[in-house]
Amino acid sequence: GAFLAADEAYRVYIDLPKNEVQYRSRAGCLKNLGASQAAPPPQQYKRMVFVDWVAFNRHKADYVQRIALFVDGQDAEAPQMVAGDDARAAFARMGRTAFRVRPWCEPGVWGGQWLKAALPGLAQQAPNYAWSFEMIAPEQGILLQDGAGRLMELSYDFLQYFDNAAVLGRYADYFGCEFPIRFDFLDTMDGGSLSLQCHPRPDFIREQFGEHFTQDETYYIFEAADDAGVWLGFQAGVDRRELRQVLDESVESGRAVDVERYVQRHTARKGDLFLIPNGTVHCADRGVVVLEISATPYIFTFKMYDWQRLGLDGKPRPINLERAFANLDFERQGAAVSDELLSKARVISEDRACRIEHLPTHAAHFYDIQRLQLRSVVDCETDDSVQVMMVVEGAGIYFEAAGLDAPLRFRYAETFIVPAACRRFRLRVIDGQPATVIRAFLRADWFTRAENQWLKRAANQAG
Repeated sequence: GAFLAADEAYRVYIDLPKNEVQYRSRAGCLKNLGASQAAPPPQQYKRMVFVDWVAFNRHKADYVQRIALFVDGQDAEAPQMVAGDDARAAFARMGRTAFRVRPWCEPGVWGGQWLKAALPGLAQQAPNYAWSFEMIAPEQGILLQDGAGRLMELSYDFLQYFDNAAVLGRYADYFGCEFPIRFDFLDTMDGGSLSLQCHPRPDFIREQFGEHFTQDETYYIFEAADDAGVWLGFQAGVDRRELRQVLDESVESGRAVDVERYVQRHTARKGDLFLIPNGTVHCADRGVVVLEISATPYIFTFKMYDWQRLGLDGKPRPINLERAFANLDFERQGAAVSDELLSKARVISEDRACRIEHLPTHAAHFYDIQRLQLRSVVDCETDDSVQVMMVVEGAGIYFEAAGLDAPLRFRYAETFIVPAACRRFRLRVIDGQPATVIRAFLRADWFTRAENQWLKRAANQAG
C-alpha cells in the first residue's frame, strides 16, 4: 500500500529469489497473488510466470528509484537489508563492469551426473542435475556484499529496471527491460535424452502468449561422450500427416516411436555448435553437456515425444502436439539441415596472444557467437551491445576494465555479463595457463534488417 501512497511514504520492498518462490510452492508454503487456496505447484508456477511476476515486476520497474529499503526476505528470522541509495549505487556500478548472477540447478527426468561432479557446492543427494540456470534473467538473483562480509540477494531484474540502457546499449529501446540472451547448462551425461520438441514462431508467440520475441536457440557442446549426439531437423521426405498420426498413436497407446525414421541424429563433439531457430525439431541426446545459448523466453517448449517415460513426480510429462505442429518447419529436412543448422567455425584473427573464431548463427538469431582461445591476453570492445560470456576451457581468466580496483576472476564453467556501458575490457589468462571463452552478443545486422522490415510493414499499413 505504501507504494501507492503519497511521495512522502517510506517504501520497503521485500524480495524473494524466483527459485526460492518455487521451492516454497513445492513445499505448500504459499499461494498465488490474490488466491484463497494453494494450487498444485506446476499450476502455481505457470500463473507466477504469466500473471503474478508480471504484476510485481511492473511495480518494481515503476518504483526502483524510490524504494527506501531493499530487503532479502529469504530468512524471516534475520532478513538482510540495504538502504535504497546504497543499492542503487551498487546497480550503477554493476551496469558498467562485468558481473555474475547467482546460478541455480534443478534435477530432471533426463538429467545427468556431470554438473554434480564438476560444479562445487551442489547437493550430492539430488538424483541428478538436468539444468544449471546460468543467466536466465527472469529467474536469477544478484548478490550484494558489505564490508563485513554479509551477503544479501536481490532479483536481477532490478538492475534492468534501474538502467537498462547501461546494460543493453543501443538495443535498450528494442528490448526495454527484458534481458535478451540466455545461458544455461543441459546435462545428459550418464542421463537420458531430452524430449523431442520445438519452439514457437515469432507470430505465434506474440499472438498466443504476448511475448516480444521468441526462443531461438543454439547448442554449444561443452563436453561429449564418444557416442554423444543431437537430434536436429527432419529426415528427407518426412510426411507431416504420417508423423502426426504416429505421434498421436504413441500418446494414446504408449507405443515407442522410431525417432530416427523421422528426425536426424548428428554426432556431437566438444566445441560443436548446433543452430536451432524457432520451429526446428530438436533435442539433446544422452552423453552431452550442452551450453544452451538462446533468446531469453524459455518456457515455451512444445514437447512432441518423451520416450514413454514418467517425470520425477511419477506422472507423464505433457505433450503439446497441437502447438508443435502449428509451428514446425518441415523445410528443415534432408541436406538442408547440415547446410544451414551446423555452424561452421572460421578464424577472424589470430596472433601469439589469442585466436578468435566466429561461430556463425542462423539468420533468425538476433545474437552472434565467437570463441576466444586465449594464450595470454586479448583486448575487446562491447560495440554498444551487452556481452554474455563463459569460460569453457582452462582454469579461468582475469577481467580488466577502467574503474576496477583489481581484476575480476572468472573460473572454468562460470558465466559473466559485460554491460554495453563497459565499452572496453581486457581478458587475461591466469598464471600463463591458456583458456577458452565463449562470447555471445547482439547482431547489428539483424536489427538493421528487422527495423527495415518493420518500416516496410508500417508503410504498407499506412498506404
